[in-house]
Amino acid sequence: MAYRRTPAVQARLDAQREAVLQSAVGLLAERGYGGCTMAAVADRAGIATGSLYQHFSGKAELSVQLFRRVVTHEIDAVNAAVARQDTPRRRIAAVVETFAARALRAPRLAYALLVEPADAVVDEERLVFRRAFRDVIATEIAAAVASGELPEQDPVLTAAALVGAVGEALAGPLAAAPGTAATPGAAGTGAAEPEQSDKTTVVPALVSFTLRALGGRDDSDA
Repeated sequence: MAYRRTPAVQARLDAQREAVLQSAVGLLAERGYGGCTMAAVADRAGIATGSLYQHFSGKAELSVQLFRRVVTHEIDAVNAAVARQDTPRRRIAAVVETFAARALRAPRLAYALLVEPADAVVDEERLVFRRAFRDVIATEIAAAVASGELPEQDPVLTAAALVGAVGEALAGPLAAAPGTAATPGAAGTGAAEPEQSDKTTVVPALVSFTLRALGGRDDSDA
């Protein structure tokens, strides 16, 4: 007879899996994918390394589930910001503003999500991530075009271009942040913080770029 887990055993395994993912999120934000070894995650979660394999076949599967966990949180934050705005144009600006601001507040985590070298399966998840943000923006562009707020254009193509541009614009500041693999003297060995002016100007500059690229007027336009 095949073994069936009791509800109590399943509940314990579910709680352990959640603890593992929470521990992995913490390590990702501190050390990136390179620091999310199976041994390090197990140690942070307070379990034996072998116990991880009850939940994940290896680091690749753990990385995918970790990526999905963090990305879902980011998308939820963007959707919440969008819901607070009352026009398509403002909602598009909210997507870019929220995404960029959150990335710069947690640069090590954002670097891992966007550009850090990782397994091929993570790169595949990044494409899903970008498409999710593209679709949020494309929906609002289509609404703005329909209402006459923006000129006629292909919403999906424009949204994809914007996601790519914003990601590329953030790559430099994120890579220069302390703790990333690209930063000389990273991880507390003397790396300098990005200039405060970078943090305060990048987000509004990206919002302005976005609105102008769409063919609408920026609030700073005369």
